[in-house]
Formats: sequence, structure tokens, C-alpha cells
Amino acid sequence: MEGESTLVMVAVSESTINGYPHASISSKGAFEWTLNKIVRSNTSGFKLLFLHVQVPDEDGFEDMDSIFASPEDFKGMKNRDKIRGLHLLEYFVNRCHEIGVPCEAWTKKGDPKEIICHEVKRVQPDLLVVGCRGLGPFQRVFVGTVSEFCVKHAECPVVTIKRSAAETPQDPIDD
Repeated sequence: MEGESTLVMVAVSESTINGYPHASISSKGAFEWTLNKIVRSNTSGFKLLFLHVQVPDEDGFEDMDSIFASPEDFKGMKNRDKIRGLHLLEYFVNRCHEIGVPCEAWTKKGDPKEIICHEVKRVQPDLLVVGCRGLGPFQRVFVGTVSEFCVKHAECPVVTIKRSAAETPQDPIDD
């Protein structure tokens, strides 16, 4: 429809090397590619949707369904509430606001492959963009790949962005 924004969901994850609040190399690459190749200068024609899926662990992290659409949404929170994934999402929301791209961001808890596909079905974006580490067949057997699963199962077109050779850490499983 005319006047309606194109919804682009970008699945983002934390760095396995630096941990929170740092975004993974693949997530930053997927985000920058989306800005440079899809949004370009048409900032009002798109809305970016950032989803971060946290793998449940024994620290008692509770699922959060809050929506964040501007830098102010993070400022009112107490430090103890501004944990882990929220720091990561804040990076992407702040960058979008710097360049004038409308956005929303949220976290979910569970298996990233399953949750991303579930959220695609629920939100119905026009496109899903995911980063990809570019692991070889041997490494994929042990690590599994979220991007491959999403390409096969997400109910929308999926673009996978492979990180450049220059950005690949010494151990390619790291991100």
C-alpha cells in the first residue's frame, strides 16, 4: 500500500568474544548492510525491527516483552533493569535515531532459530536480515546455524549477510 513502511526485521546477537553489551560482528554487518543497501537515503520508507533472542540460562533472566522505539525508552530504566540484551538493543536503536530510521526492538528468550521464525510469523515483516559467520561444514555440525534454519523456515524472504574475511576472528566460531 502507498505510504506504508517496508518492515525489515534484523535478528541481532551479542559478541561471543566481548559479551554484552557488544553486538556480534555478524549482527553489525547485517545492520550496516541493511542501512547501506536497502534503506539507503529513504529513511522514511522503512521501519527496522530488531529482535534479540537470549538463550535461557541459570541466572534467572526473565522474558521481557517491552518495546523500545527511541533512545528515551532506555533512559527511564533503573540500572539493574537495564541488563544484558537491552544494552545490545540500545546500540541499534540509538544508531537508527541518529540517522532518522524508525525502529522497534525487543528481546525474547529461547532457541534463537525457533524464536526468530515464530516472531517472523507473528510480526510479518517484509524481509528478515540475519548475519552469518560463514562457518565451514565441520564447524556447522557442532555449532548449527541460525541463518540456515531461518532461510528454510521463516515465512518471509531472508537475506543472510556473511561477515568479511577481514572481520573473521582467529577462531571462526567466535563472533
